Amino acid sequence: MSGHSKWSTIKRQKGANDAKRGAIFTKLGNAITISVREGGGGDPNFNFKLRLMMDKARSVNMPKENIARAIDRGLGKGDGVVLENVVYEGFAPHGIAVLVDVVTDNKNRASGEIRNIFHKAGGNLGSTGSVSYLFKKFGEIKIGKTVTANEALEKAMDAGAEDFFEDEDYVVYTTPETLHQVKVALETAGMPITFAGLVFVPNKETVVNIEDPVQAESVLNFLDSLEESDDVQNVYSNLG
Repeated sequence: MSGHSKWSTIKRQKGANDAKRGAIFTKLGNAITISVREGGGGDPNFNFKLRLMMDKARSVNMPKENIARAIDRGLGKGDGVVLENVVYEGFAPHGIAVLVDVVTDNKNRASGEIRNIFHKAGGNLGSTGSVSYLFKKFGEIKIGKTVTANEALEKAMDAGAEDFFEDEDYVVYTTPETLHQVKVALETAGMPITFAGLVFVPNKETVVNIEDPVQAESVLNFLDSLEESDDVQNVYSNLG
């Protein structure tokens, strides 16, 4: 499976200052609201998408009241703001394919901002379907390295995982349909889960010249700019 390279797992940490924490909470709140609307209600026991987002929110210490407000907004009890989930597709500098997962209350604003980021970087924002065929959706589960690789691998395979590799955490891939059951099985087996969610994994990676700092930096700066946009939830690329 593609997606195991050093580039594909680079994470740019947001930091712990108040402004950045506020931005993270806003993005997570929007994601929770969307998961309530699209996942079947405000009860995490019956809405797996919501349960995943709540787990993610708790992992960054998002206050309970923020989570509750986001759920209420998804149930139509909030401020009346209507959120939309949109995925933009395009090519970064040097031909890197990119999917940009956006949740926004103003599609025109978000579209203009994403287009501007692509334009400034010398990339190209494409139409629907122009890039998505280069990716496949998987469930992704990360296991903390408080257990051995052999233990994690054995439990993951027993639980029905599709693939397993080692990075900063142990990473397990599942089908989207089996993500929940694999996660529950790993938790039951005592595995320390640090993340669980749906992700887009490239079918084939595009390699940039890492010996050329200008080329590598231009792509990473572009991906950073997308991730820092207020409406952007996730950025996926086939950078290899």
